[in-house]
Amino acid sequence: MPGLINCHTHIYSGLARGLAIKGCNPHNFLENLEQQWWNIDRHLSLDGTRASAYATILDSIRNGVTTIFDHHASFKEIPGSLFAIKDVAQELGMRACLCYEVSDRDGMEKRDQSIAENAEFAKWAAGQDSDMIAAMFGGHALFTLSDETLNKMVEANDGLTGFHIHVCEGMNDVYDSLQNHGCTAIHRLLDHGLLGEKTLLGHCIHITPADMDIVAQTKTMIVNNPESNMNNAVGCAPVLEFFKRGILVAMGTDAYTHDMLESLKAFIPIQRHNACLPNVGWAEAMDMLFKNNRTVAEKYFSAKPQGKPLGVLAPGAAADVAIFDYKPFTPFSADNIDGHILFGLEGKNCRTTVINGHVLYKDREFQEIDEDAINAQILVEAKKLWGDLNGCSY
Repeated sequence: MPGLINCHTHIYSGLARGLAIKGCNPHNFLENLEQQWWNIDRHLSLDGTRASAYATILDSIRNGVTTIFDHHASFKEIPGSLFAIKDVAQELGMRACLCYEVSDRDGMEKRDQSIAENAEFAKWAAGQDSDMIAAMFGGHALFTLSDETLNKMVEANDGLTGFHIHVCEGMNDVYDSLQNHGCTAIHRLLDHGLLGEKTLLGHCIHITPADMDIVAQTKTMIVNNPESNMNNAVGCAPVLEFFKRGILVAMGTDAYTHDMLESLKAFIPIQRHNACLPNVGWAEAMDMLFKNNRTVAEKYFSAKPQGKPLGVLAPGAAADVAIFDYKPFTPFSADNIDGHILFGLEGKNCRTTVINGHVLYKDREFQEIDEDAINAQILVEAKKLWGDLNGCSY
């Protein structure tokens, strides 16, 4: 099948598998950010960022993912972080669209560094002929972004690219916008000129019907991350309503997993549970992963001088291919392949992954990539990070 596309992930969480932070016991979404994720990124060095990129990209390739849209944060060391990720992506052969998470949460110096990192990387990416690396301009949730910061982001971006921003993932965004700005988060983005056909909004769980109309009219895109939303107990995004209003909705993982087929499987039951209907979500799930993700990716890669169609197996398209081992024991045809994908295939069934014509993973073995050596490097950085987080050594 065509290589899979992940429209929202977080490389900075790459070293968190198995991690336990002393005292981390969140009771709500904000506490989860403060005690875990912001804590991790405040301790993430450039070497840790590189290790996180290796971990994320290798796991993505292993699951048949050939394109990722990453939203990075490493507030310990910001300058050069996107370029460090870019170097790893190029070394391993991954197609990647990168941005940095601008936020006021660690002060104005860090905010300005994160704006500069986005701007410098976007300018670099715009000057490249390759269709393998692209840039967006990242922002954290609006409750960590002042009006001044939003204006600085727009000024620094200067129309170079679209924005990639978390919106109304938790209720903090809703309360902050209403109490401190007198409008919704979507209205704030509209007022500051951040919406548009190349902007990608993460989550959008708690937006209003009027907000949905604004998103639709501005042709802004939304990316849904079903497993992450359930894990964070933040709610179920009204994706079925997004579709009814003509909004382009893509599928991501928010780094909860790097297996896009796992996210596909999770999407349908949470939407049916939310709608109290057992017959919805199927068409939307397939459209998100196999059509809309392709549309999002083509806006950033296919418009490049060497850009080719993505997400399809066709003459002239990018040679991004994932081959899965699958032996059906019920009738199998073009008429029911979606049912086999949904209930039969998993990322671990991926046998071979080809990106841009290069066979990177064949018969479940990486090609010209020393996985063991890379894993050893990742382990060293993981131990450093875990020790820093817990005030001890591993």
